[in-house]
Amino acid sequence: WGGNTTHGSCLPGLCLSWRISTQKQALTRPSIWAEPDSRIPEGKTAAIWCQGPPGAEEYQLLSEGGLSAWGRPQRSRARGAVRFPIAAMTSRTAGRYRCFCRSGELWSEPSEPLDLVVTGMYDTPTLWVQPGPTVTSGENVTFYCRLETVTNTFFLLQEGGPSHPQGSHGAVPAEFPMGPVTSAHTGTYRCFGAYSDHVWSFPSEPVKLLVTGEEAPNPSLEPTDPRVGAVLHPISGPSAPAPAAWDHTAQNLLRIGLAVLALVALTWLLAEDWLCRWRTREGAGLVWSHQREWGLSVLAGVLLL
Repeated sequence: WGGNTTHGSCLPGLCLSWRISTQKQALTRPSIWAEPDSRIPEGKTAAIWCQGPPGAEEYQLLSEGGLSAWGRPQRSRARGAVRFPIAAMTSRTAGRYRCFCRSGELWSEPSEPLDLVVTGMYDTPTLWVQPGPTVTSGENVTFYCRLETVTNTFFLLQEGGPSHPQGSHGAVPAEFPMGPVTSAHTGTYRCFGAYSDHVWSFPSEPVKLLVTGEEAPNPSLEPTDPRVGAVLHPISGPSAPAPAAWDHTAQNLLRIGLAVLALVALTWLLAEDWLCRWRTREGAGLVWSHQREWGLSVLAGVLLL
């Protein structure tokens, strides 16, 4: 490990030790994780990582089975994390782990537990699903897992699903009921038989579950008005015509209004024309009357002469 210091009877990357820290725990608890996964096939390499707060000088890794390791962060390693390698995964290195970190005389609280599982032990289970691998959304399905080797503990995992497997105890074959299923249940499943919490069988052959018939909600049924943050529900009934009916009514009212305006304008033009004609005739009659009076006066004068 370079600058790391270890104590106890060493295994590859881990050491046997019963030393338990009794110093005051005051630092923030470190984080812990496994690489490449928390479920490792037998004989494969693995590693456990611990990372504490800035300034942590030393780390201690403990398992409930008595395994222990110590490590110091390397200056070249980012964020001060410490890597505890496991050269070959076995039932002895599988178990529940926690880590601590130290700064000066102060020790941290223990990390959250890490369950490191070894797989590929002894036998291979059989997995199947009822009523079948293709179901409709809303149906109930059940996975069954059976193993010839004597065990009554099984685990079901969905690839890319939750990290915590679904367990079944007692029944053989094991039953894993699900439902009502949704599109989230679509995926590839495998099951394991377990000889202990951290020693599992080989994985079963994969079983693919396909959930069909699920419809996405229609957002147009409940449009949201961003101005008030309220949900606007559709209105129905005779008192609230549909939008198309409102469009036709508005168009009809517009046509009627334009026709009334045209009629008023035509009436005004006709009245104006009639007044003009009446004024013209009235003016012509007045001139003729004056001319007749003038002619009569001239004629009277001539007669008097």
